[in-house]
Amino acid sequence: MDWCFAIINGKLAEVYFEKKKNIKFLGHCFVKKSEFLTKREQQQIKVDTKKVRLTYKDEKYADEKFSSLDKSPGEG
Repeated sequence: MDWCFAIINGKLAEVYFEKKKNIKFLGHCFVKKSEFLTKREQQQIKVDTKKVRLTYKDEKYADEKFSSLDKSPGEG
């Protein structure tokens, strides 16, 4: 299992996923930037959130750039 920071529906979140042939999203949780105090964590938030912006609706994730949908866990 891998994870990264992302912006989901305009909020900072940690996103959990598996990378095989395709990315399978396992879930996410919203976090506060103030929870991460070190310079390394703050830098990683900046780097990740520039790359990963998603929307989550009806148990599906969509990339804001490409609108490609992916099923969340439990949908087969």
